[in-house]
Amino acid sequence: MIEQAPVLIVVIPLISAFLTPLIGWGKKELCYPWVILSLALSGLCTIITFLTVIETGTIHYHMGGWLPPWGIEYVVDHLSAFVLAIISFISLTAAVYSKESVKQELSEKTVYFYTVFLLQVTGFLGIVVTGDMFNLYVFLEIASLSGYALIAVGGKGAPLAGFRYLIMGTVGASFYLLGVGYLYMATGSLNMADLAGRLPGLYDSKVILVAFTFFTVGVAIKMALFPFHGWLPDAYEKAPSSVSTLLAPLMTKVATYVMIRIIFTVFSPYFSIETLPFMAILSWIAAAAILYGAFMALAQTDLKRMLVYILVSEVGYLALGIGLANRNGFTGTVLHIMNDACMMVALFMIAGAISYRCGNIAISQFRNLHRKMPFTMGAFVVVGFSVVGIPPSCGFFSKWYLILGAVDAGQWVQAGVLVLSSLLNAILFFRVIEYAYIEPRDGQNSVKKPSTVACEEAPLSMLVPIIGFATLEILLGLLSGLIIATVINFTVPVCF
Repeated sequence: MIEQAPVLIVVIPLISAFLTPLIGWGKKELCYPWVILSLALSGLCTIITFLTVIETGTIHYHMGGWLPPWGIEYVVDHLSAFVLAIISFISLTAAVYSKESVKQELSEKTVYFYTVFLLQVTGFLGIVVTGDMFNLYVFLEIASLSGYALIAVGGKGAPLAGFRYLIMGTVGASFYLLGVGYLYMATGSLNMADLAGRLPGLYDSKVILVAFTFFTVGVAIKMALFPFHGWLPDAYEKAPSSVSTLLAPLMTKVATYVMIRIIFTVFSPYFSIETLPFMAILSWIAAAAILYGAFMALAQTDLKRMLVYILVSEVGYLALGIGLANRNGFTGTVLHIMNDACMMVALFMIAGAISYRCGNIAISQFRNLHRKMPFTMGAFVVVGFSVVGIPPSCGFFSKWYLILGAVDAGQWVQAGVLVLSSLLNAILFFRVIEYAYIEPRDGQNSVKKPSTVACEEAPLSMLVPIIGFATLEILLGLLSGLIIATVINFTVPVCF
């Protein structure tokens, strides 16, 4: 099983997705435990693969016995093993969390939801594990098509939001596929490792320049990097709670992984640093994304929409670390892939729990919410501190490396943006905390205003993952040094 683990990571959820309708046809209540079992088995294969990579190094798995570059190859190195572990863990906990939310929001579509849910996870895992540029496109489309469907089944406004996402996602996929075509035309190969050996002698070619441009624009759309983020706010806000809990923490991180793969593996780092001014442009776009997302979040009155714009800002952090093009910046980005995924899944779980119990996630309606949902709001405070970057939470350490990277690169404006964004995040979260915790008094009579919510704590299937992730924010912060030394240091390009 150890030898087959890399392919089983993808095959298990894929086959399970096709079997889910049959299971649901007999009894739809069995779909939930079936999905949990499928993702748990896939996660076990991920753990086996991760430990193998840590112990022995990069794994190469040749599909069908065909040797690369002619056959499709699965490649799992330290970076892909790291991201695979994140996807497997978050998708499993999101599935656990989904039980009550799906019953409330999608009771008549349970079977279809869990079928597409598994296809969505399959797409994410396949993107990360493949070593072939066209095969990556196939998995990218599996993930995208699944995402369109999952978003569109939401309530009012969701079909339109899903359609907008479909249009923008198709544009992004088309850019990526054109890049694949240009690369194949110039090199005759689509294997990532083979391309890395062939491309340096072709960097003066305009065909290669156009291919790189298509790749970066297409991936930027997929990761919702400002100003290509237009599809994201409505899509994640209108999506059912269980859907945004899966997509919000993972879609942008997987796209970030693809950008890292293309820039630092398929192409040599010096191509985008010296041959093109791409890194310099990317760092300025990232800084603009950080500020744009933070200021837009300040303008929101709905908790979920506020979180969506925080996510837009967080994508800027990920892109900035890439654009800094140095060791500390890259370390900060890879670490933030993990940290931000855990922070976003926790926040969207909390928003979903509040919506489930209270039916309203308008921030102004959160008066005395800490009395109604004490554990949920306690978790919100912990995760909020992590997003702000308060030690010893995990968010502090990834932001610290990004600041160090900006200082090393002499990009003081970007360093200032990182500090300013933390202050803006503090304002954002304190506003929610103020409504939920600080009981207002009415003028001179000091009469407490009545609570505007009437709800209770979230169900255990929601509450346990929420508290678990809140605890994880602290544990990951304390273990950041070990994670960097064991895994992330091996992902940094040699030239850094």
